[in-house]
Order: sequence, then C-alpha cells, then structure tokens
Amino acid sequence: MNNIKTPGHIALFAANVIFGFNTPVSRSLMPDELDPLVLTFFRMAGAMVLFWCVSPFTKREHVPAKDVLLLFCASALAIVLNQMPFISGLSMTSPIDASIVITILPIVSMFLAALILKEPITWKKAIGVAVGASGALLLILSHAGNGQGRSSLWGNLIIFGGVVSYSLYLTLFKGLISRYTPVTLMKWMFLFATLMCTPVCYHSLAATDFASLAPGTWLRAGYVVCFATFITYLLIPIGQKVLRPTTVSMYNYVQPVVTALVAVSLGQDTFGWHNVLSALLVFAGVYLVTTSKSRAQMEAAHMSKQVNK
Repeated sequence: MNNIKTPGHIALFAANVIFGFNTPVSRSLMPDELDPLVLTFFRMAGAMVLFWCVSPFTKREHVPAKDVLLLFCASALAIVLNQMPFISGLSMTSPIDASIVITILPIVSMFLAALILKEPITWKKAIGVAVGASGALLLILSHAGNGQGRSSLWGNLIIFGGVVSYSLYLTLFKGLISRYTPVTLMKWMFLFATLMCTPVCYHSLAATDFASLAPGTWLRAGYVVCFATFITYLLIPIGQKVLRPTTVSMYNYVQPVVTALVAVSLGQDTFGWHNVLSALLVFAGVYLVTTSKSRAQMEAAHMSKQVNK
C-alpha cells in the first residue's frame, strides 16, 4: 500500500516546492521587468500551447458540447479569476505574505462546501476557521500602511479573492474534474483562459518592448510557465488519485516555507514575528479544518452505531 502512495507523496511535494519557488520568482519580475498582465498572459498562453502539444500523446477523450460550456465556466473561476488576481496582488505585496494567504484555501473551501454541498460545520471546523481567519487578518492588518512597499493591504486582499475563486471551482465543478484526465481538462481550460484574458492584457502586451528583455527575464518567465503552471497542473492529480484530501491539503504547508527561504535569501523580504505568528495560526486552522470529519464520514459513523445497537 505504501508503495502505491509513494508516487503521490513525491508528486505533491514536488508540486508545492515548485509553487513555493514561483512566488519569489514571479515577484522578482514585477513590476520593474514585466507588467503583471504580461506575465499572466505568458502563463496562460504558454500553458495552453504546452497542454495542446502533449494532448495527441495522451488518452483521447470526447468532450460533449455541454461539458465544453462547463469547462469555459470552470476556466473563468480556476484560472482567469485565480491567476490574474494572484499575479496582480503579488506585484503589490511580499512573497511571504502571498504564500501564507494562499494556505487559507482549505478554510474557504470548507465554508463553500457547507453552503453549496451541505457539508456539516463541526465544532472542530468552526474553531479551525476562527484560528485560521485570525492568522490571515493579523497578516493583512499588520502590513496595512507600513510604508515599506513590500506588503500591501490591497495586494493581500486581491490574492485572497483569487483563493475564493479557486475554492468555488473546486466546489462547483467537482464532478467535471473527476470525469476527465488532467491534460483534457487543462488544454480546454487554458485555451478559454487565454481567450478571456487577451482583451484585458492586450494594451500591456502592446506596450512591452520584448526585444529589450534580458535573458534572465525570459528564463524566469519560462520557469513560471513551464514549471509553476504546466508541470504542477500535471503533478497534483497524481497525488489526488492515491491520497486522502486531508493529506493533499497538508502539502500546502510546503509553499510558505520554501517561499520564505527563497525570498529572504534574495533580499525580497524579512521574516518578522507577525509572519511567524500568522503562519502558525493559519496552519493550525487549516489542520483543524482538514482533519475534521466530512458528511460522509459522519453518516458512516452513524450507520455503524445503528448496526451495532
């Protein structure tokens, strides 16, 4: 059994290490070397090309017109309204703050699951939400108006908006995600995302002098596209297939650790007491939420008690 799960652990660890490096790498590009909208377009268009290039070598799946429409809507939530706020918010705030805000994803997903899927909110979940929310609020408010230019109230809130959008995607399109392979899903979703973001990014693209970009800029942008987008969207489903959702969520903790180490080493940020306390509160909240029982587990436990009576 452990041998079956090992590839899943390796894939998730690798994906979150890549994500952890991506935050300071992207921050080093913006806004001085690349406009945030230009980097966003690179990420969407580049991933689209890569997924369509590999699709002929993978399992061919028929996607009916109804699901194509669903994929368009899923693309808006999972990519356009997730990646565009992330890049834009990151250009205003610090890499460490951004990575910590992202780890609140399981808490937001729990709220939406309760509202949409009628998942119960237990005391353990409620305490986890309160603890995690306090960590996020401490992080955001501690930097509001600090005047250092490294952190931003609006930047953190914009990134949080992207987290909410991705949580909606996971909740509303759970069935769609399970019907197709990652390549089939992503080639359509990144195609639609590129089409949707092109009008928004056009003026920034037209104003960019691509010939003047340094080789280092292209290399870092290539990392964002090839590794932090294409490779990660291939790795994560490997873990999702063999590991419990709780375990999958716990790997998010790798991101802020990697981001903090890289950002501090590059001189992009400092790691103060508020960062440490915020991270601990968010991690504690996410742990409580992700280890609480789901509706299915509670129903199974109730049935087991009825049988044993």
